[in-house]
Amino acid sequence: MKPFIALVAFLMITATLSFPSFSQGKSVQYQSGTTQLEGYFAKAAGAKAPGVLILHAWMGLTDHEKTTANRLAKAGYHALAADVYGIGVHPSSPAEAGKLAGMYKSNFQEYQNRIKAGIDELVKLGADPNKIVVIGYCFGGTGAIEAARGALPVKGIISFHGGLGKDSVRANEPIVPKVLVLHGADDKYESPKEIATFQQEMRDGHADWQMVYFSGAVHAFTDPAAGNDNSKGSAYNATADRRSWEYMMTFLKEVFGR
Repeated sequence: MKPFIALVAFLMITATLSFPSFSQGKSVQYQSGTTQLEGYFAKAAGAKAPGVLILHAWMGLTDHEKTTANRLAKAGYHALAADVYGIGVHPSSPAEAGKLAGMYKSNFQEYQNRIKAGIDELVKLGADPNKIVVIGYCFGGTGAIEAARGALPVKGIISFHGGLGKDSVRANEPIVPKVLVLHGADDKYESPKEIATFQQEMRDGHADWQMVYFSGAVHAFTDPAAGNDNSKGSAYNATADRRSWEYMMTFLKEVFGR
């Protein structure tokens, strides 16, 4: 009996050493100007880990972004799934979500302010201020790109099936953070013209950028809640989801040097 107990104790210690503990996420409240926001924070092991800010899609903060935060914390990154809309603001339909997201796309300075508030909160929660990356899904992918356009204090940005366009009256500015765009090859929400204009923006901004296409993938390919019917324009694609995650992890290691 005693050898068995000793073996169990040894295995428990080994597991603890091999797999650093991390906390499941918790809700955190913070502010952007006078607006109260409520995000979801998952803490990695270690006091000054790199930080990843996660921007939600047009329906607001969901389990999809929270799951991403937990996975990133387990991988060694402090992760905050940010709130762009504000406490109590939850679109009840795609039409309502489209109107709300469209307002932020038009008022891009306010969108950038909400993102900056999330970055500041992530740093307050322990992330290394010199090692921050912003990622986003769909509408949040647009936000990640806006973080680069707005010269926010980040090392890199990642857009998952995000909107790439901006108002044509806006000038193309220098793009300092590294850029990774993960895009469904069959995503009809982004026109060839809009894609070409975005790529020219990256060239004009002398950006360090990558754009990866996933075959058979449409909009929202990382979100299981999107279903599996490509004909609807948005659908989950397990292969594209897995591959895009691997691209992200490689990008984070490059950007953070770890």
